Amino acid sequence: MGLDNVAVQWPRTGRFYDPVAPAEFVDFEAMADSSPTMPGPAAALADHIAKTGTVRATGYSELVDLLLGLGSVLYATDASAEDEDPVLDPDQCAWVAGGLERFLAGHRDHGEEVTFESVGAVMRKALEGTRLAEQQLRWLDGRLDALRDESGEPPQWSFTLTELTVLSAFYRRCADRGFAVYADF
Repeated sequence: MGLDNVAVQWPRTGRFYDPVAPAEFVDFEAMADSSPTMPGPAAALADHIAKTGTVRATGYSELVDLLLGLGSVLYATDASAEDEDPVLDPDQCAWVAGGLERFLAGHRDHGEEVTFESVGAVMRKALEGTRLAEQQLRWLDGRLDALRDESGEPPQWSFTLTELTVLSAFYRRCADRGFAVYADF
């Protein structure tokens, strides 16, 4: 099945979270329709968000975790570890969107295709010259190595900047309108 990130009303009223009406995301369909050259996965993501107010987040979780420096961000495991519902509140949605937006801005020089190698290059460049850069670069190298399989092969990520822009826009919309995101597995 996998992980879905569902936009929900914040805070909850009662026992359950109320899903946000897909009408709040209807303009995402225009993203897909506005560009005939939009990559297929980006158009499919925009269309799915427009119809459901949901992101199928499983495929993005490793990348988001790497970019934000934590584990299981989209699974909202920090909340569930504290006996809370697995929810990203609006501030956490803004944090996810901001991390993606900064990455996207840094990746523009590397082209439209986002690969394991290009992610590493963007992150290295962002860390160079910062305070504690050497320590942070060692941390990054450890994280990148941990993502490789037993034979040392990197994950076969196949994203585009456009697709990640749509993903970021989902979390930004939730943050800006005061929605939360419920991690539904």
